[in-house]
Amino acid sequence: MRLPKIWKNMISVDGLTVEFGGSTLFSDISFVVNDKDRIALMGKNGAGKSTLLKIMPGVKTASKGRISAPKEAVIAYLPQNLLTEDNRTVFEETALAFSRIQEMEREIATLNEELATRTDYDSEGYSNIIERVSTLSEMYYSIEEINFDAEIEIILLGLGFTREDFTRPTSEFSGGWRMRIELAKILLQKPDLILLDEPTNHMDIESVQWLEEFLVNSAKAVMVISHDRAFIDNITTRTIEVTMGRIYDYKVNYSKYLELRRERREQQQKAYDEQQKMIAETTEFIERFKGTYSKTLQVQSRVKMLEKLELVEVDEVDSSALRLKFPPSPRSGNYPVIVEELAKSYGDHLVFSNVSLTLERGEKIAFVGKNGEGKSTLVKAIMKEIEYQGKLTLGHNTLIGYFAQNQASLLDEELTVFQTIDDVAVGDIRTKIKDMLGAFMFSGDDIFKKVRVLSGGERTRLAMVKLLLEPVNLLILDEPTNHLDMRTKEILKSALRDFDGTLILVSHDRDFLDGLVSKVYEFGNKQVKEHLGDIYSFLQKKKLDNLRELERKNVR
Repeated sequence: MRLPKIWKNMISVDGLTVEFGGSTLFSDISFVVNDKDRIALMGKNGAGKSTLLKIMPGVKTASKGRISAPKEAVIAYLPQNLLTEDNRTVFEETALAFSRIQEMEREIATLNEELATRTDYDSEGYSNIIERVSTLSEMYYSIEEINFDAEIEIILLGLGFTREDFTRPTSEFSGGWRMRIELAKILLQKPDLILLDEPTNHMDIESVQWLEEFLVNSAKAVMVISHDRAFIDNITTRTIEVTMGRIYDYKVNYSKYLELRRERREQQQKAYDEQQKMIAETTEFIERFKGTYSKTLQVQSRVKMLEKLELVEVDEVDSSALRLKFPPSPRSGNYPVIVEELAKSYGDHLVFSNVSLTLERGEKIAFVGKNGEGKSTLVKAIMKEIEYQGKLTLGHNTLIGYFAQNQASLLDEELTVFQTIDDVAVGDIRTKIKDMLGAFMFSGDDIFKKVRVLSGGERTRLAMVKLLLEPVNLLILDEPTNHLDMRTKEILKSALRDFDGTLILVSHDRDFLDGLVSKVYEFGNKQVKEHLGDIYSFLQKKKLDNLRELERKNVR
């Protein structure tokens, strides 16, 4: 099997304008994507990032402007939500990535058969077939030979699948795993431009790291929307910000972009303040002397100047404030959770065995590891939601607050935002429901929206409000940052730092865990290992262990 060579041609965005119901989302924006560009697309929620990403491959149409690309360039797009069909195995579905090359082979064969039977050598139709065969053949024979079965295996294993998964139907997998299948198909096509909208949601840390390395070392051009700061810092070298209907293009990664954006807004604010001062002084002069005959020309001159003045704008700052504070924790016993030689199986499938750990009051720990290794299973055991072998003891007066991985999807879609909280609030807190919702950025008519129209981030925030209704001293959060933007994640992280109880965090978000936990439990190979230290010391140690393992194998 063959795959295309690298295309060197650029893809350009020319004068794009998008209008919705009389309002303009963005206007006359232009930029060029070159080979090897790795771009972070940033901006506040509602700025138009996802819309722009959908326009690039033609999923959506702009009101004005166009996308220009070489005829044979491939632009591949991974949306936030997408499901594969249910009638194929994982391997069969992934193999569809090569359908374009297979179609090319079939078309060349069909056209050659037609040429062999036709005798109208001087006709226009015969000439058109010759031209088409020549074009296709030139493309086909410029493609490198490759073993596509091996390529599929490399990509699927890198994204966290096991060989046993290859023959399972896609219907057995969750939406997050189906998204990985779609991502695998995109990566195998080796497109000229890969467009990714929140690709790391539902991925474990190892799969995210593998994707980072693939995008940096093997991809051509990449444009990504992500709220995973570590991910975009590691893969991108350019940041395009969408704000107030225009774009700003920075040739730097996300962290450096934040510095430059702050400087830009400080300069804008300074220019704005100076202009407003000048306008005020000019207006005062006009009002003071508009009836004075000797000043008539000067007044008219200043009036015309103000009419022609191009006003300085200060780019918007997301000023909506999420004020998050967990209620004080009632005092628990010294050891809220004690696990002794715990084991869990589903039929013949052993998830883990001989797990022992003790949580001290006030500890903040992380559960990390590949998906399917038992992180959520141990959480469910602590919650008494499943049966298990071994011993698990909750300490004296342990009060648990639990945010499940699918907590946001468990909300009743037919209730309004207000009803969702009103139905579970009791006591004095009922008089403060609107205040609580306002603190979580649900204000005005937002509280009367049905849950079904809320975005993923809004649903997650609403589920968090429910979590705050009662004081707890053991907080268990299973992937709480999926769908939260960076600003909201930082506010949640700050609140968790200040939380005075015990915390268990299941998360793949390295930046979120950094500075928040002091102990890491690694799930893998049916075991749970304790690592003292923060998340980055754990990752550094893992890489060192892997290197030593490699050296030992080489010595043999």
